[in-house]
Amino acid sequence: MIKIGTLIAYSIAAFSAMPDPAQDDSVLRAEAARIHQAVFTLDSHGDLPHFMSKRPDFDVSKWNDVAVSGSQIDLPRMRHGGLDGMFLAVYVGQGPRTPEGHEAAIAKGLKLFDIVHGIAAKHPDLAGIATSEAEARALKAAGLTALFIGVENGYAIGNDLGMLKKHYDLGARYMTLSHTRNNDICDSSTDTLEHGGLSTFGKNVVREMNRLGMLIDVSHISDDAFFDCLEHSQAPVVATHSSARALYDHPRNLSDDMIIALAKKGGVIQMNMLSAYIKDESPERSAALKAFKARYPATADMSDAMRTAREEALAELNERLPYQRATLEMVVDHIDHIVRLVGIDHVGIGPDLDGGGGVTGMSDVSEAGNITYELVRRGYSEEDIAKIWSGNFFRVMAAAEETARCIQDSSY
Repeated sequence: MIKIGTLIAYSIAAFSAMPDPAQDDSVLRAEAARIHQAVFTLDSHGDLPHFMSKRPDFDVSKWNDVAVSGSQIDLPRMRHGGLDGMFLAVYVGQGPRTPEGHEAAIAKGLKLFDIVHGIAAKHPDLAGIATSEAEARALKAAGLTALFIGVENGYAIGNDLGMLKKHYDLGARYMTLSHTRNNDICDSSTDTLEHGGLSTFGKNVVREMNRLGMLIDVSHISDDAFFDCLEHSQAPVVATHSSARALYDHPRNLSDDMIIALAKKGGVIQMNMLSAYIKDESPERSAALKAFKARYPATADMSDAMRTAREEALAELNERLPYQRATLEMVVDHIDHIVRLVGIDHVGIGPDLDGGGGVTGMSDVSEAGNITYELVRRGYSEEDIAKIWSGNFFRVMAAAEETARCIQDSSY
């Protein structure tokens, strides 16, 4: 029998041998900070150009409080968050599929390109345009932020295949084929069946993007269009801001079968942080959103005035019934699921900030380091984290470039 005094002594010794949670966390945070600085951190989708198009007075070179400005991205916060590069989206909302509508979409897209190039031109001491991994790493070595460009919604090219070359020459290295409504390229994941996947024009778009070396982004497109892209693209494809449907059943997310097929093609899925694609709404907010959508349907022929009224009504709804955001831990749950499903080589980061993204734990770009901390906390190695943050996406970019070289060489 152990005497009471002996038992107390054993208990004290055991307690003193237990790790201090606070000390352990400080060690994890120090390791996460080291890794975050060592790896190249890349966000594959941010909507800063669209935000700036509505706020011409916005100063991207100054720190802007997200609670005051509504902005989640600027250059000082990118630097503070340790984010080395970001794909800025040339986003054109779906409008009328008419000659006039397509002409207006092309013009709007080109203005957004001007905004991105304007950031680099006005602030050469802070950022530069990048079109490749090598250029991005050179910018990081020089202490600058790398600004990549991606086009969101193929509506931005109208019906003109030649616009793809123009966009490529302006620096675009991917194009999201559709947005929330069907266009002439393909069906959207959140619209009714029209083309049954890629249209004939859409297949030509895929072919031309392969020839140029521009990545095909399958976020937002329908399941049939997704599988058509895998069939017709000679290069791997990407989902620049999507999540796993197995964890949250939303048509914007990719099913396990889709993720497996994407991985077999050599592609990558980048984790979105828009809460509506990660968790359910409250019953009250769901009812209010249903009424809102009935009153303000998002149709392709919306006028600018109608679109403004819709945005204002949605802002009022959000203020009255704020959405309870998903958490960063939920986002990393999606990463865990995809890694278990297809391995570490097919997942990355694409939060969709300034486009509805942002979760508890990463409300703006200044908190990007929290992603690395959560990955370290879950046991991911530095090599794993380097792949998740940029290695996987850069690999797919290189594959698209190599595909383009082979296509162009064979044409001679």
